[in-house]
Amino acid sequence: MESTVECISATLKKDIGFIGGGNIARAIGHGIINNGLVEASKLHVSEPVKLLQENWREMGVNISANNAEVVQKTDTIFLLVKPGSLKEAMESLKQNLGSLNIGEKLFVSVLAGVSLAKLEEIILPIIPKAKIIRTMPNMALMVGAGATVFACGHGATKQDADLVTTIMSSIGICEQVPEDLINPITGLSGAGPAYVYVMIEALADGAVRMGVPRDLAIKFAGQSFYGASKMLLQTKKHPGQLKDEVCSPGGITICGVHAIENGGVRAALMNAVVAAVQRSSELDKK
Repeated sequence: MESTVECISATLKKDIGFIGGGNIARAIGHGIINNGLVEASKLHVSEPVKLLQENWREMGVNISANNAEVVQKTDTIFLLVKPGSLKEAMESLKQNLGSLNIGEKLFVSVLAGVSLAKLEEIILPIIPKAKIIRTMPNMALMVGAGATVFACGHGATKQDADLVTTIMSSIGICEQVPEDLINPITGLSGAGPAYVYVMIEALADGAVRMGVPRDLAIKFAGQSFYGASKMLLQTKKHPGQLKDEVCSPGGITICGVHAIENGGVRAALMNAVVAAVQRSSELDKK
């Protein structure tokens, strides 16, 4: 019996498609190519915008303006259209595929706020043998430091899940979760980079207020977040423990932390996650 590794290796030798070729799609494509998972010649992208087509051509990828062509030539297809355009994209498939009998295809959705139930409702009438996985990455995958969660839907196998894990882990971290955790994690890591940018800007503003040049202030604020995150992930210590290790009694840092607590920053960040999750859930119901 083939091992999981052998199965994934065989699957990755097959062609991979993208319906939608924007920034997130290109980041995934770069990860696949740069990490040697699949050669550029085995990637197929359907994208109508000429400038984006040129960006992909520079990578040595096959370009088309026809979704059906990509589906016919590939076994795994990443869906990266706007959520509201999914139905239209699938209808174009129906028109162009006609009566052709399409076999098993793995569709990997990267569409915010589109549930597995909705994906199945739209895809299965057109591709009855479709296997479906829902993913939610964040923008940091564009620099190889993304955070992606995914849930398996109709027909998806362990091999399919392992394939998605392999691909998305090439541009950050990736975890399989129950679908009911996708919205909460979206409110945390999906929106998280924006929270961090706000905090970096605020810290830099404080430094500028105290006379530090802005470019230097932003650089050191960003590095502080990078270094703190790296320590947290590498040491696996609780963030409270790491904070305590920096705060000496009566010292500079504990005075700064006291000011943060007085300002309600902790509660504001918790509320930010709650608000984002609530909005994500609202979109899921549309």
